[in-house]
Amino acid sequence: MLRQATDDDVMTIRRWRNHDKVRGASLVTHVIPVEDHLRWWAGVQADPTRQVLIYEHDAVPCGVVTFTEIGTDAETGEPSASWGFFLDTDGVEARGDVLKVWMGIEKEAIDYAFDVLGVKVMRGVTIGWNKAVRQLHRRFGMTEPGSFLREIEGVEQEVFHNELRVENRRR
Repeated sequence: MLRQATDDDVMTIRRWRNHDKVRGASLVTHVIPVEDHLRWWAGVQADPTRQVLIYEHDAVPCGVVTFTEIGTDAETGEPSASWGFFLDTDGVEARGDVLKVWMGIEKEAIDYAFDVLGVKVMRGVTIGWNKAVRQLHRRFGMTEPGSFLREIEGVEQEVFHNELRVENRRR
């Protein structure tokens, strides 16, 4: 289940986002200071093109889904959004729920994008070496229409765009 994040979730989100494994799979890898995180949260609350959701598995909060750029694609005129997610790595691993939670958060994010936000296309990015997440995205019908190079912690990395169009959605 996805629910809107609240002020009560803010520090939990920061703790999960600052986990070594989450940072290591992100484009931004530094530890996020409290002041920066609170500034980000204030920006989310003031911006109707962004949403932050908490994913609950078996009634336990265990992940975050972010939607940004919610609106109309400038090139195609289609309703679209960019998205990303991360998990409470320690909690999910301790419960032995990693695969179930990965599958669940992706399915819920897709359902939310198409059924609640009403987008026709959702987009994101994944670092090339993160084959498990790239495979997960493909399992749900996402394509990789291109890639770009980005320096991450001093190393040039290939980063893949991922995209799911409503007509390719798998239920």
